[in-house]
Amino acid sequence: MEQPVPTDPVAPAPPPPPAERRRIRWGAPIGIGLSILAILIGLIVLAWAILFITKGRFLKGRFESIASSQSERQIKVAGDFQLYLDPINVKFVADGLSVSNPAWASKPDFLTAKHIDTRISTIRLIFGKRHARWLNLDGAAVDVEWDKSHTHNTWTFGDPNKKGEPFQMPTIERATVTGTTVRFRDPQLQLYTDQSIDTVRSTGARIDNAIRFHGSGTLRGHAVSNSGELLSPNETVAMGRTRFQLTIDGSRTHAEATGTLPAATQIDGADLDFTVHGPNARELFDLINVAIPDTRTYRFSSHLRKDGEAWRFWNLRGHFGDSDLAGDMTILMPNGRLKLVAGLHSQKVDIIDVGPFIGYDPNALATKGPTAAATTQGKADHPRILPDAPLRSDAIKLFDARVDYAVKTIRAPHLPVSNVHATLDLDHNLMKISPLTMDVVGAGKLAADIALDARVPAVKTDYDIRLSPTPLGAIMKGFGLKDAGTTGTIKARIRMTGTGDSVRKSLASSNGRIAISLPAGTFWTSYAQLSEFDVGVFVQKLLQDKLKKPIHINCGLIAFTVKDGIAAADPILIDTDKNLMAAKGGFSFRDESMNLQFRADGKKFSAFSGQSPIGIGGYFAAPKIQILSPQLLARGGVAVALGVLTPPAVILAFIDPGDAKSAACGPVLAGDTAAQQHSTKGKPLKLVGTRNDNKNDATKPKRKKFLGIF
Repeated sequence: MEQPVPTDPVAPAPPPPPAERRRIRWGAPIGIGLSILAILIGLIVLAWAILFITKGRFLKGRFESIASSQSERQIKVAGDFQLYLDPINVKFVADGLSVSNPAWASKPDFLTAKHIDTRISTIRLIFGKRHARWLNLDGAAVDVEWDKSHTHNTWTFGDPNKKGEPFQMPTIERATVTGTTVRFRDPQLQLYTDQSIDTVRSTGARIDNAIRFHGSGTLRGHAVSNSGELLSPNETVAMGRTRFQLTIDGSRTHAEATGTLPAATQIDGADLDFTVHGPNARELFDLINVAIPDTRTYRFSSHLRKDGEAWRFWNLRGHFGDSDLAGDMTILMPNGRLKLVAGLHSQKVDIIDVGPFIGYDPNALATKGPTAAATTQGKADHPRILPDAPLRSDAIKLFDARVDYAVKTIRAPHLPVSNVHATLDLDHNLMKISPLTMDVVGAGKLAADIALDARVPAVKTDYDIRLSPTPLGAIMKGFGLKDAGTTGTIKARIRMTGTGDSVRKSLASSNGRIAISLPAGTFWTSYAQLSEFDVGVFVQKLLQDKLKKPIHINCGLIAFTVKDGIAAADPILIDTDKNLMAAKGGFSFRDESMNLQFRADGKKFSAFSGQSPIGIGGYFAAPKIQILSPQLLARGGVAVALGVLTPPAVILAFIDPGDAKSAACGPVLAGDTAAQQHSTKGKPLKLVGTRNDNKNDATKPKRKKFLGIF
């Protein structure tokens, strides 16, 4: 048996020798980095040295190109140019620098300067802050403008479609500013002004004096001048807020504003105290194209703040003439159209200061009376009392308004009204005073709605005036008359429409109706008898010492129908327990003439009665009362003739048979026309006449024969 041949196993290969650990040599990269850094520093130093030695003058073209591209304006340097680091801060010098305006601006350049020399903080500039270590500026002219839509301005650079931003004054540590002007234009405010800045010098980190400026221009077409100061320029540099003072002078208007601005040239958010005074507040509001009536000397003060497009005057207080005024007022510019919103109130208003609201000259009213103050357009052939001052329809087209005004007391002799409240709304030439309310003698209420439409060429005015039932006794007392024995009431309504740009023209062309009704009540006899002119009853009562005994009024109506400015009695009718009183004729708003004949027919026999009309003629401003009328004189002539024949027959001419019929009070109290009036038995009342006859009598007084024969 063969034995197996043993075989040796394959011996494993010896392991390779351990790899030698690779050594990192740091010296080369660091050296490379340091070399690169050294090169960069060297280049920077070289660049700095080149810039410092050459003052960067060779960068002039490159600067103009880059600056123009970034700002999207043309920037040019006509003379010397320097731009370099000195040693760290940026040193910039330019002679004949010009920066163009956007295409819409009225001037070609936003900035031109003879010489500008400034050093700008490089570190702050990197972080987007404008901080100048110093500024020397000479012969600069800055054009500051808003466009017509108040959307873009000339000092916001870059994208021309970008909305204009408020101007932020850069921080300037030291400065010398000489020969510098600023031109400001705001078409929306209609403010155009040119300002000169007085020389400004600063040393160290302090500005040596206030920054003063002065100038002139126009505001809403009216010439104005101004002067002002930034009283805390160093605080402006440090914190942005600026104590500010401004004085503005118009032709006769003086205004002052003092307070704090958020920034040197920023009005938005300003907190100011405002004071203004002058001889006529109309001239003040003319500066912003807001039409108000003339006033006497005024003085107002308020707090003022501008929030966006709103100018807010709050805690307003002051006086005009002899009247006080307080409240708040805001001036807005919605859609570029000025709107005035105000809530105002007065404790006491003098009646003279009310006159201008209907067209009276306040100073003439105070010194010469209403007849002198009524006419502004030349002398009239007779006294006038209706004012003819024209409405400023051209001015009210330029603004809108919403004003609430309340007056506690009207200071006037024998004008018993108080607690007046009016709301005025002006919307694109349509003015409404609605409601207008006031208390009458503390017992009645007068309410009115007045609409004035200046949208049409001939200004149209609608009047609707209402007096609620008011005690006659209270009215008499308010007018200084004794009210003993008077218990009757009175109510009234006036509805008319007229055309014309003054109160006089509007009423002279008016159409409508005036109605004053007297419900049942009592009236003091002595006043009634003067109107009734029943001599027999009057003498009888006089002899019996019963003058204070009241008479009873069943009903009454004093009404006029107005056609083309002529008011015809339609009717005038008062039914008492003993008489039926009526009047014929009327009056004219055209020339303010009057021709009325009052007559009373007795309901009982009177042995001696004048029974003849009392005539009221003349004009509103100069009325004439004719108690001894031609009719009475004619009856006197008859009495003379009868007396010649038979002396006892003299009395026959003055006998009143007492056949007057009582009026039906329904149509009277309803305010119906003369044609609708009738007696309690349904018969027409001829005593009131007809509308046409009364219209003719109102304008053409009939000439009566003396004693019936001449």
